[in-house]
Amino acid sequence: MFRIPIRTISAILLAIAVATHVSAFTPASLKSETLTYKVMFKWGLINKQAGRATLTLKQTPTQYMASLAARSEPWADRIYKVRDTLNGRMTAADFTPLFYEKIANEGSERKHDIVRYNYTSPGIVKAQCTRKVFKKGVLKVDQQHELEADSAAIDMLSSFYYMRTLPYPDMRKGQETRIDIFSGKRKELLTIKYHGVVDANLDGTTAKTYYITFTFTSENGKKTSDDMEAWISTDADRIPLRLEGKLPVGNVHCIFTGKQ
Repeated sequence: MFRIPIRTISAILLAIAVATHVSAFTPASLKSETLTYKVMFKWGLINKQAGRATLTLKQTPTQYMASLAARSEPWADRIYKVRDTLNGRMTAADFTPLFYEKIANEGSERKHDIVRYNYTSPGIVKAQCTRKVFKKGVLKVDQQHELEADSAAIDMLSSFYYMRTLPYPDMRKGQETRIDIFSGKRKELLTIKYHGVVDANLDGTTAKTYYITFTFTSENGKKTSDDMEAWISTDADRIPLRLEGKLPVGNVHCIFTGKQ
C-alpha cells in the first residue's frame, strides 16, 4: 500500500532554535513566513507529486506560532488519504518550545498527540505528553506520559528551526549535533550530521546548500527510522530546499516551491 506518513513528512521538515547555537540565522532575523513544498513520490521510473505541505510561522512580541499542514493529492487519496496538521508555540527570544500538537488523519485512523513543556526545574526539560488514537470515530487508546531531558529538547515541528540555526560555516565535515526530541509517547535522540557544502538539484536548477542527514534512535540506541537527508540554502534565510526520506516502497522528496 502506498503511504506517506506524517512522521516522514514532518521529520524531514525539521526545525527549532536553541540559544546555545550561534549563527547568522537568529531569532531576531526570523520574521513571519510561509514556506511551501511539493511532496514527490519516486519508485523506479515513477516520479509523481503525491502531496503538498505548507509551513507557516507567525511572530508576536513574546512568541512564535508555527503550523505545518500536509495533505495527499487526489490520486493518492484513493489509495491512502492523508490530512495532517502540526501546531506549536515557541518563545520569541530563543525558539524554546512551549507547546506542540500533532493531528494525524491517515486512512481510517486519527491520532492526536499533545506535548506541554515545563521548565521549572533548573537544567531539566519536562513535558506532559498525551496520545489519543481514534479508529472509525471511537477512542481506542488514551495514553499519558511524562518525559524528561537534560538541558534542551524539541519536537517534530520546532526541530525545523533547530537545523536552520546550526553554525554550519564553523562546522567540519562529519561533525554531529545531538538533541532529545519528544513525541506523544516517547523520547528519542535526534542526531544531525553535517556533510559540507554541495550543489543541490532543484527541479533542473542547482543551488549551493549545506548538506545534512538525520538519524533517530531510541533511548537504548536502536534506530527508530531510516536516515533522512536535507539540503539547506547557504544564504541568511537558511531555507530547507530539498528533503528526502525512505518509504517501505520507494522514497519521498520534499522540494521547496516558494516563500511568502
